[in-house]
Amino acid sequence: MNITPYHHNLLSDHERLVGFFEAIKEKSKGIVYDLGTGSGILASVAAPHADHVFAVENNPKTAQIATRNLSNFDNVSVLVEDATKIVFPEKADLIICEMIDTGLIDEELIPVLQNAVEYLKDDGEIIPCGIFNGLEPIHMENSHICYQNDLKNNFIPLGPLKIYNSFELKKKINEKVDVTLKPVINCNGTVNGIKITTFTILTSKLICGPTPMLNPPLLIPTNPLKVSKGEKIDLNLKYVMGGGLNTIKARIS
Repeated sequence: MNITPYHHNLLSDHERLVGFFEAIKEKSKGIVYDLGTGSGILASVAAPHADHVFAVENNPKTAQIATRNLSNFDNVSVLVEDATKIVFPEKADLIICEMIDTGLIDEELIPVLQNAVEYLKDDGEIIPCGIFNGLEPIHMENSHICYQNDLKNNFIPLGPLKIYNSFELKKKINEKVDVTLKPVINCNGTVNGIKITTFTILTSKLICGPTPMLNPPLLIPTNPLKVSKGEKIDLNLKYVMGGGLNTIKARIS
């Protein structure tokens, strides 16, 4: 299979692949959309179980790779389209969209699905079907936003993980996040950041935590605040899902 370097890294993340493969094999039937198909690996898993797969890829060069990789399937159409605007010729029994990022911040899963879900049959399903996000106060060494697997031993947790939102992806979702939590500090120190952890619900029976290529935890710097064990702080987080990392605003008090 022809792949780009990025998709090679995705294929090397076996935990991520196994989760998606199991979900797709279980749920694929009838008409399937694979949105952001990339090199076509997930479409190739769905194709043997589906009547037809529409594999959508916005990047023309990547779409060419997908077309070559999927050429043995006569029930797959590769469409070079923007998945946030595409008009589909048939309604789907299943939508696959692996355009996921921690907190759904830096990928377009939400705007893509807001368009595609209009073409989902009433009893149709989505993979993933849901997301829930948590955050915790930390002391971090870096002064810039970074993913946990970019660096080693660069933060200390100072409070518990708190879930700040959860949603089903078939429903209408507000892309703007504005939450305030009040975690209790569990040790003395200085809070100067927060850690976001995302959990992906692939099916009602299959949930994936972070993996190297599936929502690695995100570390976000904040203003510094000295804290003591047992103290409660206010932690405010704002961003736009699909809007990019530059939409993040975080503050503690």
